[in-house]
Amino acid sequence: MDETDLRRETEKATRAKALLEDDTLKEAFSRLEATYTEELFTTGARDAQAREALYLAVNVLRKVRGHLHTLVNGGKIAQKQLDELENRSKLEQMRRKFSVV
Repeated sequence: MDETDLRRETEKATRAKALLEDDTLKEAFSRLEATYTEELFTTGARDAQAREALYLAVNVLRKVRGHLHTLVNGGKIAQKQLDELENRSKLEQMRRKFSVV
């Protein structure tokens, strides 16, 4: 990954983190998951199709939340790589500055 890609990853991570910390989105995820779970356990014994749809809905919510966490973690890794690139660049500048011509 080059520096541009790493910067994009850190930007995505910042946006994902903001979403995960947003109270409105957290409430939406929680309410939907609670609603779907409650409905899942109150379906009729013969309503397998409804149970399957609700089960899938809960899993999709969890996957979306998980994907946002993955983006945040990827951004942390990308930031570390950017920091390493910057440190290498500074070291090279110092070497050039102090090298004998």
